[in-house]
Amino acid sequence: MLGTYLLVVIGPGSVVAVAQSGFPPTESLLIVALVFGAVVAGVIVLLGPMSGAIINPALTLASAAAGLLRKSLVIPYIAFQIAGALVAGFTLEVAFGGTHSASYLGSTKLAPGISPVQGTAIEVAGTFVLALAALTASTFLNNRFAQALLVGSTLFALIMVIGPLTGASFNPARSLGPSVFAGYFGNQLVYYVGPFTGGLLAGLTFTGAKSLAK
Repeated sequence: MLGTYLLVVIGPGSVVAVAQSGFPPTESLLIVALVFGAVVAGVIVLLGPMSGAIINPALTLASAAAGLLRKSLVIPYIAFQIAGALVAGFTLEVAFGGTHSASYLGSTKLAPGISPVQGTAIEVAGTFVLALAALTASTFLNNRFAQALLVGSTLFALIMVIGPLTGASFNPARSLGPSVFAGYFGNQLVYYVGPFTGGLLAGLTFTGAKSLAK
């Protein structure tokens, strides 16, 4: 819950901040990508030893499908991730008040010309790559800082590429928290169906690859 709260407060908070700052689009995207990557890396270092630093319902599903998380923990993890995201959304509303009309508290939105079907496919692909990076890091890297670097840098790269298209959510909780308190629900199914599908596919792929390696 704490890890998801930090991600959803700081990440979307940076979206609101750059929207108000007037930075050019490329610089704004770079700042947001750096912030998200750094927050995820920091959460992995700080909270990884206690909870695995799983702060994304889609990655919870991926971890369970890959056999790295007990299935009995899936619902509790997702419930607390959603709770953390909602508290974060409330915090964003209190912090930014009526100044967020352009960014909707950092809610994820499809770019003009991107259909919901295209957006869902993009979110599937992005979540698939992110989840594979997270599963690989937790399985094959023993150093917590190396895990943080791999996952954080992967998220940074994905946001730089996909951010202009869908907002690069890859995380249902990240999209839910801001949207609830901003009252923005446009194409929100994209950010639930896409990440959950991508996470599940990544978990199954990871399990299959490990089986073939044996």
